[in-house]
Amino acid sequence: MVCGVAVIAAIVSYRHAYAVVTEYGESGVTAIMIPLTIDGLVYAASMVILHSARVGVKAPPLAWMLLWLGITATLAANVAHGWQNGLVGSIVAAWPAVALVGCYEMLMWLVRTNGRASTGVPLEILGLDQQAIKAYRESVRIGNPLSERRLAEKYGRSRRWSRSIIERSADRDYS
Repeated sequence: MVCGVAVIAAIVSYRHAYAVVTEYGESGVTAIMIPLTIDGLVYAASMVILHSARVGVKAPPLAWMLLWLGITATLAANVAHGWQNGLVGSIVAAWPAVALVGCYEMLMWLVRTNGRASTGVPLEILGLDQQAIKAYRESVRIGNPLSERRLAEKYGRSRRWSRSIIERSADRDYS
């Protein structure tokens, strides 16, 4: 349902932005592409934020800034489309942009939180943590402990994560 609403909203929002772009003098391929850059910016920034959440690092401030800039731009284009019909026309025209961004960000939230256990930790990360703890313990057992950097690289995670793995590996109750 979320995806269906997002697709419909994207089509309507695109048409509104396209109308505004052509009204202000753009034509041809440029007029077709500009609306795609607006919603594409929201998509790209959201993907960076999603990736950051998945690898356990803080999303870059640029991603958040561009997300909000894209949201603002898509709202502005839709409001501008309805402006000729007054305040109510602007609100009605802005609705597809609100629905698109809202649905898309809810979808990203669902993806980011899919499969989380009651502890709030994704189940696949629990398995990865257990693998890393075993690998670290084995490296200590053979006398060549993995460094934070090496552990992070081996599992594609952050150094903060590897530090917590090393700390938790000392706890014998965790397996």
